[in-house]
Amino acid sequence: MLSMSQVVKDHTVLGEADRAWLSGLVNEWHLLADVSFSDLILWVPDGDDNIFWAAAQIRPKTGPTALEDDVVGDDIAYDPEHLVTSAYLSESICETSDNKLSAGIPVDVQAIPILRDGHCIGVVERHTNQMGVRAPGALEDTYLEVADILVEMLHHGEFPISPPSDQTFSPKVGDGLMSLSPLGSINFASPNAVSAYRRLGHLGDVEGEHFRALTQSLVDGLQEVGQSVGTDLSARRVLEHEVANSRASVRLRIIPLVSDGEMVGTLVLCRDTTVLRLQERQLVTKDATIREIHHRVKNNLQTVAALLRLQSRRIQSDEARGALKEAMSRVSAIAVVHEILSQSFDEEVDFDDVADRILKMVGDVSASSGKVIGRREGSFGLVPAGAATSLSLVMTELCQNAVEHGLDSSSGVVVVRPQRSAEELVVDVLDAGAGLPDGFDMTNTNSLGLSIVGTLAQDLGGGFELTNREDGQGARARITIPTRRW
Repeated sequence: MLSMSQVVKDHTVLGEADRAWLSGLVNEWHLLADVSFSDLILWVPDGDDNIFWAAAQIRPKTGPTALEDDVVGDDIAYDPEHLVTSAYLSESICETSDNKLSAGIPVDVQAIPILRDGHCIGVVERHTNQMGVRAPGALEDTYLEVADILVEMLHHGEFPISPPSDQTFSPKVGDGLMSLSPLGSINFASPNAVSAYRRLGHLGDVEGEHFRALTQSLVDGLQEVGQSVGTDLSARRVLEHEVANSRASVRLRIIPLVSDGEMVGTLVLCRDTTVLRLQERQLVTKDATIREIHHRVKNNLQTVAALLRLQSRRIQSDEARGALKEAMSRVSAIAVVHEILSQSFDEEVDFDDVADRILKMVGDVSASSGKVIGRREGSFGLVPAGAATSLSLVMTELCQNAVEHGLDSSSGVVVVRPQRSAEELVVDVLDAGAGLPDGFDMTNTNSLGLSIVGTLAQDLGGGFELTNREDGQGARARITIPTRRW
């Protein structure tokens, strides 16, 4: 399906400011669609004023659709009788109420030109399915009154409203709606809006109450948002507030309604966010618990590493002492991952930080004489927590192997060179030592470290190879891990 930006880019000569205005309109026009029970189509003019392109479309959530098909990308060409053409050329609202049939459904159509800076930048076509018109009542009448005001605001470039709403958190018409008089008294409250204020603790009728006084009475003395509601009303600004007390929380979006430059009322959208906030608090608690678990695991692993270090000092056998040191390095590598996870809410790890810590640690532990410098060239990027532990062990083993065998536990440099693409992560561990002997066969080695690397590489769905470098003296260990599953 074509996007609005693509249609506007391909077919219009509108300036950047007008494009931004239309984008803002599409972000907010769900409000007009829902209160008017209508489908909306945004038509933008071609370079040729006789051609118009459908750039965006929305269906109402409060009633049945009048348009079965998606028309984005369609055009109206050289049709002077079309309502869109008439509205664009006359710069006045054009409509028909003869219940024209569309796919067998009687539909009323209205075309609203959008005027900005003295010219028309587009037309919103409004289709109302008359078969689905609800029985008249206070809710329906209020919705349609608000729709008429929004149509005038749209026509005169006063809609979309600003700042924009958040498509995820901002309340919508169906969440709850209140209509206020210019003085701030509540003329109408939808059932969902009444229910939201009931949860906040209001027991009487909502209609007839002063919105500012009522809201502040329910959150009086709290430090949360909501205390400036009255100021926002008088300032004619669109703002959102979260009003909360010990019983519930409600998110409010306050929208001034303007006609002929005068404020004729205020629309308040209400969303009961009590359950949402409770879930957020539960998630924060769970995240904090998980972080604490990672912290304790890290502490326990560091304790194990310290015990291994103490034990190695008491052992006379060089072979046993070396084995304990290797075990200590493996435990410490895992501890590094848990330490970083304990400092973040994310399920992904910035592995560059892990790699740098491991390089420092391996150099300190593995070199029995001289000085080993570990250097990273390139970036690992973000690695899922589940894969980070295995990758840290792989890197530890390969770096330790490069120091002990490639550099023969003497001074030198170990380079870790990660290369990340959309498909895979390739990690080379390079040393400048003597290299592998002729006829070296990794399948015939009894090295525990290399066995661990091969097993972990397979667990990650990747591969492992150990060869001599092609760009100089020394050995190259390469791990290749597919990242598609990440």
